[in-house]
This record gives sequence, structure tokens and C-alpha cells, in this order.
Amino acid sequence: MTAADNRSEALRGHIPGEPGLWVLIFGDLLVFGILFVTYAVNLATDVTMSVSQAKLDRGLGLLNTVLLLSSSWCIAHAVIAARRGSSGVRQMILAAMALGVAFVGVKVVEWGGHIGAGDTLNSSSFFTFYFMYTGIHLLHVLIGLGVLTWLATRCDTNGAWSGSPATLEGSAVFWHLVDLLWVMIFALVYLLRHAGPA
Repeated sequence: MTAADNRSEALRGHIPGEPGLWVLIFGDLLVFGILFVTYAVNLATDVTMSVSQAKLDRGLGLLNTVLLLSSSWCIAHAVIAARRGSSGVRQMILAAMALGVAFVGVKVVEWGGHIGAGDTLNSSSFFTFYFMYTGIHLLHVLIGLGVLTWLATRCDTNGAWSGSPATLEGSAVFWHLVDLLWVMIFALVYLLRHAGPA
């Protein structure tokens, strides 16, 4: 591709990744959107959910939010480095992976605390939502970590990206989706409170 082609593409705008990936992304967002609306309706109508919700540790939720936001920042900079032909791509991917693994560790500690206290999937309607939503999200994180691991192997010996630009960009888009979904879960499940009379 010539410099003129690159300028022309920049003027048209560039959609990262492959078109098929966006079908998956929007489908995932639609499913989660339905789940989030279902949760919000239940929170508004079931005052008992607030009692269970108060058991969540907002500090751990915030920590996981910071971890995933930081991880997304790293993968975004991996894409930038790849576009520049820099050798820092693998380093940024590994940093994103480390932050993702830390997220999983915090989530395991959080789940273990709830289960140890007797708060399980069947203990209340709130914890049914909590474990289902965070469990589905954790599955996305684990898939994303697998993808990031594979991306790290696609870098050359100097740490520069050697694969297709669309592959790296599409993988980054998926990791940003994981981040976005967590931000929504944190806002709705950890922060949103029942506004009606107790």
C-alpha cells in the first residue's frame, strides 16, 4: 500500500478488525443489554436485593475496574506501536495480560469470600444475578487472555508485531469490549442502588 493509499484510507476512516468481528461484538452487546435491563428492573421492584447488594466490596470492584481500564490502555498502545513498526508491541501485550490475570485473581478472591460467607448462586435473587453476570464476564476475560497469549507469540524476536494488522486490531477491540462490559457491571451491580422505599 502506497503512502497515498494510506492517506486515502485515513480520510475515509478506518474500522479496526474484520467485519465479522463486529457482528459478534454487537451481538454480545445486545445480549448483555438485555441482561442489564432485566437486572435494573428487578433491582427497582425487589427491595430485598439491596440487602444482598450491600455485601459487595465496592473497593474490589473498583480495583478490578482500574485493572481492566489499565489493561485496555496497554493493548491500545500495542496497536499504536504496531502501526509505527515499534518493537514494544509484545511488551504492551504482556502488560495487558498481566493486568487481566490480576483481574481474575481479584475476582477469585471476591467470589471465594462470598461463597465462604454462604452467599451463593441460589442464596438470593441478587446473588443469582451477581454470579451469572460476573461469571459470563469472567469467561470473556479468560477467552481474551487466551487471545492475548496467542498475540504475544505473533511478535518477532525483537517484540515487533509480525502478523496481520487486522488480527491485532480485532483482538484489541474484543479486549475493549471486555473492559466496557465490566464498567457496565461495576456501575449497575456494585454502584446502582434501589431508589424506592425500603
